[in-house]
Amino acid sequence: MTERAAEPEIGVSVPRRATARRGRRFVWGLVTWFATLAVTLAGLLVFTFALGETSPADPALHLVGDHASDATYQAARRSLGLDQPVATRFVAYVDRVLHGDLGTSWATGDSVAADIARVFPATLELSTVALAIGTIVGLTLAVLSALRPGGTLDAVVRIVSLIGYSVPIFWLGLLMLLLFYARLHWAAGPGQLDDLIAYTIDRPTGSALFDTWLSGQPGALTDALKHMILPALVLAVHVLAGIARLTRAALLAELDKDYVVAARARGAGRLRIILCHALPNVSGVVVTVVALGYTTLLEGAIFTETVFAWPGIGRYMSTAVFAADMPAILGGTLAIGTAFVTVNAVADLIVRRLDPRVRA
Repeated sequence: MTERAAEPEIGVSVPRRATARRGRRFVWGLVTWFATLAVTLAGLLVFTFALGETSPADPALHLVGDHASDATYQAARRSLGLDQPVATRFVAYVDRVLHGDLGTSWATGDSVAADIARVFPATLELSTVALAIGTIVGLTLAVLSALRPGGTLDAVVRIVSLIGYSVPIFWLGLLMLLLFYARLHWAAGPGQLDDLIAYTIDRPTGSALFDTWLSGQPGALTDALKHMILPALVLAVHVLAGIARLTRAALLAELDKDYVVAARARGAGRLRIILCHALPNVSGVVVTVVALGYTTLLEGAIFTETVFAWPGIGRYMSTAVFAADMPAILGGTLAIGTAFVTVNAVADLIVRRLDPRVRA
């Protein structure tokens, strides 16, 4: 009688304990994410502010010009708050950020938050397309390389990976622009769209592909795709090289394990073993590499967007640096830092879901 009464208690308590454990993990994950975000952003703010103070660029001089009088120059310094001590300006800036105010851009005269909301979708779109290309091509190269390690194809993949990982993005972008746009006329020029299309459609989202698709204007979406292909390929080269190299190494390590030997003994082919057994088992590594590649794309977009005149946060930041526009530089740094921490947190969650060993 006592044993029959105890059975339903065990059956109910186990799911409850599992649910409570998942709840604690979720809360702990949120606490960890906020703590990581706070520490990262605080470090970025201190470093970027200190770097701005040591910069030889003078925002007041940039604002009034070389031929302004001393009174005009001093008035510009006071209007920008540069007559205040560094510590006072830093504390005031942090206080504004904590209240949701990123300040006003000295160059554009607009709110930095509004500027970032306007340019960030373009970077997000370009980086996402580049990541999709890099992931598909990188995984394909890794699988082909793992099929016959040490063979000719493996050597070609390793050389391609090494070149793709080493080549400077800025130089590669200039080379591809000169070759495929200026000489061969195979690709569209800099920018997101041709001027005729850009001035005749609404841009509610900032995404060239989505806005042109919404416009319904014939040829607009095709024009957006033509403008995107070169910068996306330039960014994808670096990502696919990292994915191919690290995934190949993970696959080869997995192919030495006992379950693979057993699968071979049952007559399974090498391609089937890689696709159905080894690749799922290294999915955690793949997700981590892809997440790191995504954050690299967001940071590396500065050079690509400058070369291709892409109106994203990278070009916005480079313009702000040349103008010594500290509110814009600090705001852009905070935006990229937030994206970096968020992408890594999402990747960590996916890895925990895919790999039971990480959850243990």
